[in-house]
Amino acid sequence: MGDNQNLLAEQRRALILEEVRRRGGVRVNELTRKLNVSDMTVRRDLDVLAHQGMVEKVHGGAVLVAEASTHEPGFEAKAGLEPGAKEAIARAAASMVVPGSAIALSGGTTTYALAHHLLDIPDLTVVTNSVRVADVFHTGQQRVSAGAQRAVRPGSATVVLTGGVRTPSDSLVGPVADHAIRSLHFDLLFLGVHGLSVDAGLSAPNLAEAETNRQFMRSARRVVVIADHTKWGMVGLSSFAALEEVSVLVTDAGIPFEVRAEIAEHLADVVVAGERDEASEA
Repeated sequence: MGDNQNLLAEQRRALILEEVRRRGGVRVNELTRKLNVSDMTVRRDLDVLAHQGMVEKVHGGAVLVAEASTHEPGFEAKAGLEPGAKEAIARAAASMVVPGSAIALSGGTTTYALAHHLLDIPDLTVVTNSVRVADVFHTGQQRVSAGAQRAVRPGSATVVLTGGVRTPSDSLVGPVADHAIRSLHFDLLFLGVHGLSVDAGLSAPNLAEAETNRQFMRSARRVVVIADHTKWGMVGLSSFAALEEVSVLVTDAGIPFEVRAEIAEHLADVVVAGERDEASEA
């Protein structure tokens, strides 16, 4: 029962956040009618969203946080947001990887979570522009050679770190990274994003990161975006792809059903992590 309550709370907060982003603000009394819950429940939801930095509480409701489209929180700040959702997404995404693949992982806390689930898949070649992702494989394999992390045990991953200029989220971007990625070809790209929406598509908080993500997409046979429900409706400074350019979106069960329907109009394959497992256990 506790898990079901948490799931409902996540979906409710996603709906509130979507409403705030659409209208710029919401009132508690409107939300109680719209969501058919108590005044106290709505206020608790707003407290959680405010603590996460998603909204700003005002008398009688909440408004959108005034945040520049160029603002990019550091890795540690983002890692503390939606950890359960990111873990569910990581498990679902890892199931798409087969031994012997050449894959790419962009920067981000969700790709970082995914990396931990790839350590036991044999014979992978992993290209990443994430210092944190490379550290996961280095720690798991305990050996570093110049320019690449090579495994001690036979059959484990070879990891190539692209080089480039480091962002607040510990991603490497810019001409050096772009040049390295441009000459490579991947079976799968797992792409974390700052934000995604119908109008803006996939977006990043700075121009260099947007261009590096474009290079990743051009080098990949299939593009898998891994993003929790809070990324929907967010728009960064620079758009780098349309939703239609994505092969698969892996998100979590906190995303509202009406948003799923909107996404499905532009994306053929959407995986909602965790729901299949819950259905099989029921």
